[in-house]
Amino acid sequence: MENLDWYHNLNQPFLSPPDWIFAPVWGGLYFLMLLSLIFYVKGGLGRQKIMPLIMFGFQLLLNFSWTPVFFGGQNIKLAFVIICILWLVLFVTIEAFYRTSKIAAILLIPYLLWTTFALYLNFELLRLN
Repeated sequence: MENLDWYHNLNQPFLSPPDWIFAPVWGGLYFLMLLSLIFYVKGGLGRQKIMPLIMFGFQLLLNFSWTPVFFGGQNIKLAFVIICILWLVLFVTIEAFYRTSKIAAILLIPYLLWTTFALYLNFELLRLN
């Protein structure tokens, strides 16, 4: 795949993981995100749950937009902006979920940690290239 060739030709950060790690990590994170959403909506959807659900959807949209911008567009700088916004929206989403469902919030913490690591990688790719 040409886009991966482009990526592999970049100067890589020191802590850059091997390619094979991304699929299982993201699979696990998406599963935790689904569980979080299920726990959050359990018991109904009152008015107080609407804005956190919109934030959850927005962070998901940002998450899905990062890959085509980074790999498809080969735009490291815009991808960095996206992941910074993603991190902030995800943090606020966790905080909002916590008010209604502590379990739903806790299930998103590994995602926040991985996003923090991905933010570091994106920053280093921007800096090194």
